[in-house]
Amino acid sequence: MITTRTQSPEETLALGRRLAGVLLPGDVVLLDGRLGTGKTLLTSGIAQGLGIAGPVSSPTFVIARVYRDGLLPLVHADVYRLGSMLEFEDLDLEETAANGVLVIEWGEAVEGSVSADRLVVEIEIAGETERVVRFIPCGSWQDRSLEGVV
Repeated sequence: MITTRTQSPEETLALGRRLAGVLLPGDVVLLDGRLGTGKTLLTSGIAQGLGIAGPVSSPTFVIARVYRDGLLPLVHADVYRLGSMLEFEDLDLEETAANGVLVIEWGEAVEGSVSADRLVVEIEIAGETERVVRFIPCGSWQDRSLEGVV
């Protein structure tokens, strides 16, 4: 596990941009943290780092949004409103993101149904704008470097 802190929304956005620099096609990133911790903000940074031009908004009510105009496609999902694992499996998000990156907010809810090769990112509120961010590499991510990200 690697832990870092951000002091502002701008730093959280920049952390996401740096994370994008190590992402590869087929990668799965699970974001965990309470409401308002910055999961969508971090995803916005990832999108910027991938060269996606438009704004990234929370997919809470549509479950998933796909952005295709970057270096890699980005599938951004929010599983907070799903009622069951069957609903999640029916979405087939990993297949949709096979040539891109899959970022799932509230990822702890679906950990058992996604690839064992994943990066878990836990975000915790430490102050009004300060966040503690933990990167937990799983599977093949344990052999990958996060140098330059944190």
